[in-house]
Amino acid sequence: MNLNRPGPSRGGFRSRPPRAHWRSGHPVPDLVRMPRAAPRAAAPAPSAALAGLTAPFLAFVRIECGLADNTVHAYRRDLADLLADLAARGRTDPAQITPRDLADHLAMLHRERGLESSSVIRHLATIRVFCRWMVATGRLAEDPAEALERPTRWRNLPGVLSPRQVRALLAAPAPAAEPSPDAAAEGRAGGARGVSARLRGLLYLRDRALLELMYACGLRASEAATLGVADLHPALGTVLVTGKGNTQRLVPVGAPALAAVTEYLARLRPLLARRRVDAGRLLLSVSGRPLERVAVWQLVRKHARAAGLRRVHPHMLRHSFATHLLAGGADLRVVQELLGHADIGTTQVYTHVDPTRLRHVHRTFHPRA
Repeated sequence: MNLNRPGPSRGGFRSRPPRAHWRSGHPVPDLVRMPRAAPRAAAPAPSAALAGLTAPFLAFVRIECGLADNTVHAYRRDLADLLADLAARGRTDPAQITPRDLADHLAMLHRERGLESSSVIRHLATIRVFCRWMVATGRLAEDPAEALERPTRWRNLPGVLSPRQVRALLAAPAPAAEPSPDAAAEGRAGGARGVSARLRGLLYLRDRALLELMYACGLRASEAATLGVADLHPALGTVLVTGKGNTQRLVPVGAPALAAVTEYLARLRPLLARRRVDAGRLLLSVSGRPLERVAVWQLVRKHARAAGLRRVHPHMLRHSFATHLLAGGADLRVVQELLGHADIGTTQVYTHVDPTRLRHVHRTFHPRA
């Protein structure tokens, strides 16, 4: 079934709700005095037949497909949205699901919830896997998602920090003049209570090691959070990174990053590990637990603000890593391996980010440059 319905924008989904057109001669009503819309009724709960599919499906994608935990969590959220929408449409059994139900659900995600095409594509991937699983397990005779078309995805250029901005960010973690708990970055569940002033004053070592590693190795937030002490090989100057789908890659570590990690391991991590049974993770929270992915995001944003930078997130360090390598003359295939991309098309987006390199290539190779 074609998702491109009459009048939509690129990708088969309307980019904004249709404007209200007022007939000539009719005054535009005062929006301030217009009555408020009635609150939207709560969506009905999915039937037992539909709700009972969640657990076995998630077990399938986790065990049989070997998907990462974050991907399984995303599938769980997407499936919950789908089942709630199907319940609102009166569907109580998998056999009642039609291609139109699925197409309308995807259109609703964009129209009412304002999701970008990339997010809608992820929902579509969940729906396709879910429907194929129901067919394979005999719950459906035919796949209602087989005819769904993939909406056009506009590839946005990634945000990148300049080398000067990266230096400012990496220098942001510094010893605090006055001890202050990192409750904003690591949760307020008592992890920072009772922490000695000496320990608080050394937390900058962990944060500096985190930032240095993420930029030096192009790590995702989840990859940085799950690094183990045994994954670091100082003698070789490399780190073993476990990425999406439990795929592993060996990435070189620069001298500044290695020095920051070595200092953290010598001065701070033993103090953090004493507070709880050591799980072998490299980066620990103030309570001794492994640093979580959310904490990585919050720590990066915290130090970005301290460096005078705005709208900085962990993935921007990964983007900067790839862009700066290519700007320095690195081969695209090598950058693909360092990032752990399965498709080189994903890596090619970084060739469009650095205008200085494009100008250099143009002047070098164009016959009339």
